[in-house]
Amino acid sequence: MFRTHTCGQLRLADKDSVVTLAGWVQTVRKFGSITFVDLRDRYGITQLLFSENLNAELDTNPLGREFVLQVTGTVNERSNKNANIATGDIELLVTTFKILNKSATPPFTIQDDTDGG
Repeated sequence: MFRTHTCGQLRLADKDSVVTLAGWVQTVRKFGSITFVDLRDRYGITQLLFSENLNAELDTNPLGREFVLQVTGTVNERSNKNANIATGDIELLVTTFKILNKSATPPFTIQDDTDGG
């Protein structure tokens, strides 16, 4: 199955569910053995959590902005909630992922609030 949910669909009621998402990498933030990725599709954004402690084989080094990913993992309640997005109460603890398409680093940031005009 390509995906079970969209990036804007998951809520706290989905906690402990195993889901598959697909979308574009918006940001990558690395903190030691933990990497956070904001995955976006046309429906919203979901924070992904890659933890080397949970799965040492999840190599996030090649990930860049606008890469297209398919990820599977367990919905988890976020410790630091983000009231600015609909999915701000949850994050996805990634167990497997696949890079569907790589991207050169774009010359500009692609976000909803970016004024391109």
